[in-house]
Amino acid sequence: MPRLGKPLARVIAASSALSRRLAEHAVVSGRVAVDGAVCRTPALRVEREAHQITLDGIEIGPAIEEIEGGVRLWRYHKPRGLVTTHSDPHGRPTVFGQLPRHLPRVISVGRLDAESEGLLLLTTLGSLARSLELPSSSIERAYNCLIQTGERHVSTDMLAELSAGLTLADGTKLRPMQVEPVHGDDSAARGRRWLRMTLTEGKNREIRRVWSHFGFSTLALIRVAFGPFELGDLTPGGLQEVAKKDVEALRRKASTWPDEQGKVHSGVARKG
Repeated sequence: MPRLGKPLARVIAASSALSRRLAEHAVVSGRVAVDGAVCRTPALRVEREAHQITLDGIEIGPAIEEIEGGVRLWRYHKPRGLVTTHSDPHGRPTVFGQLPRHLPRVISVGRLDAESEGLLLLTTLGSLARSLELPSSSIERAYNCLIQTGERHVSTDMLAELSAGLTLADGTKLRPMQVEPVHGDDSAARGRRWLRMTLTEGKNREIRRVWSHFGFSTLALIRVAFGPFELGDLTPGGLQEVAKKDVEALRRKASTWPDEQGKVHSGVARKG
């Protein structure tokens, strides 16, 4: 007989902005209660309709993908200075605190650190967001990066290392990335250089760590594209919804991408 319900951590992740890993941590940490009793078992199978489930004392709502209006996706120009989280323990301003109130509950596809700006995708479908941000999807992310070079320059040997896949001093292995000058850049005379960088994963502060590895500091970092979506002429704080036909095409493709273990799960892009 089929087992009833779904794992508690999965239900929490589907109904909040938490990833599956963070949802499991929330359960283990005692932040989740089922029918009034704290539950620390992420794998406990529950039915959202039959149980009262709360996260931090607040009852969870419907799964994000069940929100009326189906799956939706927005392009957002994240301004510099905002952290990509719903709440920040240090009291810093957040992306979600700045979004228009009329927006439904959304989660971000990956993150941009506080010092970075540019294109951030927001969606109502948690499984779509997780599919898009997996390195196994091999989706290209493009950034314009301003680095401080001083009297040095970006050598062909550096570019060759990046193209082959750089290994940082701490042992972190990075996927190959493409680097080329930004057209029309005239900052080299001032010891600075604008570069266009294209990569297929988004490790924590990856680009900043790359240039630090070569002895350069990163002065500005702007994500200008994520897969088929571009920042375009969106100004900081600007928001524009993606056409439904493009979202559906993306969902269909997402269902063919393998997860971190190399497995393809039918239903990753289920109907919302």
